[in-house]
Amino acid sequence: MTDKNSLLILIPFISLMSLGLVMVTSSSIYVADDLTGNPFYFASRQMLFISIGLISMSIFLLIPSDILYKLDWIFMLISIVLLIALFIPDIGTSVNGSIRWIRAGPINIQPSELCKFSLILYISGYSVRRMSEIESLRSFLKPLFLLFIISILIMSQPDLGSTAIICLLVVSILFYAGISFFQFSLLSILIALLGYMAISTSPMRLARVLAFTDPFAEDVVRNAGWQLSNSLISIGQGGWFGLGVGNSFQKNFFLPEAHTDFIFAILVEELGIIGGLLLISLFVILFIGILKVALDSFGKERLFQGYVSFGILILIAIQSLFNIAVNIGLLPTKGLTLPFISYGGTSMIIMMSLIAIVLRINKENKLI
Repeated sequence: MTDKNSLLILIPFISLMSLGLVMVTSSSIYVADDLTGNPFYFASRQMLFISIGLISMSIFLLIPSDILYKLDWIFMLISIVLLIALFIPDIGTSVNGSIRWIRAGPINIQPSELCKFSLILYISGYSVRRMSEIESLRSFLKPLFLLFIISILIMSQPDLGSTAIICLLVVSILFYAGISFFQFSLLSILIALLGYMAISTSPMRLARVLAFTDPFAEDVVRNAGWQLSNSLISIGQGGWFGLGVGNSFQKNFFLPEAHTDFIFAILVEELGIIGGLLLISLFVILFIGILKVALDSFGKERLFQGYVSFGILILIAIQSLFNIAVNIGLLPTKGLTLPFISYGGTSMIIMMSLIAIVLRINKENKLI
């Protein structure tokens, strides 16, 4: 019999996946027809990604969480190797000036997404292994050195959005694991300074920040402010109840990346503010379910499982918050997908695998 925690996870998870498939189909129909001649090209590929994700979920549902604890370093090593491989000629694939994908047949693998998965496992395992030493400077610097190397590799793609999420993810797990408030504050200030330097030294990022402050200014709306201004137009046209599924105007080549980074704007345009609030409500229910699994794990002194569940919660929450905030103009434009909703193979498979790990941990908790 399915327990309450599982229902709190499965119901919003299945609902989000179903809603995401509908929105990918709707938002990509024109661009897919223009690029491939098949209006359902991206929708069919998304179904393929979900199918692979279901296979991955089946595997992680069978793997005991203690095995993940023992093998966390292997996942981390694979992620770093793939990040380095991006910069080897004929391996990394460049799209829109960014080298973020490794092509494997019909599927593009995005190492930064796999890195998020691996960091959750590795930092959680490290926090358990070094629990008594976590406040010491030496034990504190070891994971930060790893974070520094990974950040450099991802920033070199370049991908500031994923770097920011990874930094916040690691800091959150370490803080929950017991680093001092001074260490947390020092690390937060350092990350903020690095972020400022990354933005101020890049004309493209600086232009996006300026566009964020006034996306409808005449000198930016046709350049850096194009995506944000059209996203806000899309949301504004939706009103309370939307234009109806399939009736978005902005997806007709006005709003770039309508089926990936800006799918939330299309969702609100077609389903209205009510649809947007429903989406957010599903995420909140999912977060509550994952949090309950994390707290149950800590209550049973299963610290690794607790940190992993907490890390998964933080990752999905931060990425969802960032994506929605970008779509409604609360954050500068950055390339981040909306979990379970946006089109994307690696992201979808990784997120589904993380949900499977939480469900496995919950099942183990119930047997203790």
